Amino acid sequence: MFQVLTLDNMNPNVKRVEYAVRGPIVQRAVQIEKELKEGVKKPFSEVIKANIGDAHAMGQKPITFLRQVLALCSYPELLEDNKFPEDAKKRAKRILQACGGHSIGAYSASQGIECVRQDVARYIEKRDGGISSNPDNIYLSTGASDAIVTMLKLLVCGEGRDRTGVMISIPQYPLYSAALADLGAVQVSYYLDEDKCWSLDVAELRRSLNAARQHCNPRVLCIINPGNPTGQVQSRQCIEDVIRFAKEEHLFLMADEVYQDNVYAEGCKFHSFKKVLFEMGPEYSSTVEMASFHSTSKCYMGECGFRGGYMEIINMDPEVKAQLTKLVSVRLCPPVPGQALLDLVVNPPQPDEPSYTTFMKERTVVLADLAEKARLTEQIFNKVPGITCNPVQGAMYTFPRITLSQKAIDKAKEEGQVPDMFYCMKLLEEEGICLVPGSGFGQREGTFHFRMTILPPTEKLKVVLHKISEFHLRFTQDAFV
Repeated sequence: MFQVLTLDNMNPNVKRVEYAVRGPIVQRAVQIEKELKEGVKKPFSEVIKANIGDAHAMGQKPITFLRQVLALCSYPELLEDNKFPEDAKKRAKRILQACGGHSIGAYSASQGIECVRQDVARYIEKRDGGISSNPDNIYLSTGASDAIVTMLKLLVCGEGRDRTGVMISIPQYPLYSAALADLGAVQVSYYLDEDKCWSLDVAELRRSLNAARQHCNPRVLCIINPGNPTGQVQSRQCIEDVIRFAKEEHLFLMADEVYQDNVYAEGCKFHSFKKVLFEMGPEYSSTVEMASFHSTSKCYMGECGFRGGYMEIINMDPEVKAQLTKLVSVRLCPPVPGQALLDLVVNPPQPDEPSYTTFMKERTVVLADLAEKARLTEQIFNKVPGITCNPVQGAMYTFPRITLSQKAIDKAKEEGQVPDMFYCMKLLEEEGICLVPGSGFGQREGTFHFRMTILPPTEKLKVVLHKISEFHLRFTQDAFV
């Protein structure tokens, strides 16, 4: 049969896309799960997927209020049911009134439901101490990922040395490298400083930028704060330095802030890029172009499957903004249930409402548990010879450094694998624990890491940490003959 579409004639950019979080290790994990179901004997009874920040899949319970309102929106007949609190009914009625035909099954405006965008703007104003936010600058999206890719699409142009370069941190969340490969943009890597708790240094930004200008046109600087996969939380001073750098070098700033409620370490605090930008005064706030992103998938909500998110744009050329609106309209609209969920995240129960006490209790428990698990992870890993783990200041992951013997490195090469992929694959086969090798996120030459989520329930997390610790000691003593 003659194939019209083959590997040789398909879009070459797609072939360059790699997404480690759902890569070969995860595919093997799924196979092993099937084998276990078929009765194949393994040295473990289940696969623990600690590879992805999927809170509910890891056992985190949904927040009651969020699910009550979504249930009411999905099946409005429940509005007559007295089991549901009045504030949940009030929220559901308001959302349904803003939907076509009073149904969340209808399309919305491409930019998102207007009253939800208004609530997002009010949330940002409250978060940032009263700094104004215009609902017209809010774009609702299919999770933060969709908005990030849309923004990159707008920014990429040129050929050869004029091709757009996009500065991303190493280690990075592979969405960025995958999107840049897909768009044919140039990835410009800058390294976070592992010895200083994965901090960002402007001297390193400058080194990276100057080197990149020899072969492309760097126009965009992406920041993830709190960090994924590295869990660092940027200081206010660091954010100011980054904003000054972006202004001096005429770079468009992209601030990925989806973990903004996930801050655990003593002395650390989340500062939004927008708040710092405006507090630096009009010299910066009226000139630096920026987009910031948030999502319903992380923080205390963990509602990944609803694909809710938003971006706020600042100082965008009005003609470009019109093009952005056109671009999002091609996709019709973000999922309306995700928009409804986002509305509840930015407009949660207030102190005088019946759901407030339960909501705050559930929210506090989730975040306190994560803080405890962050501390536990660092503590246990740092007791293991050959594993070095920075404090998990925020987000949902740890990115420990692992020391591998030359024999292990040689054995990995012999099997055609990078060393930390070889390590993670062996861990999966022997212990049933699925992690992502550091090479999937980028790391300094000669160093090896893995990313692990801290989301499993505390007792299960302790088991995972001890299993990894024991495996590491075995792996480092293995002769690999």
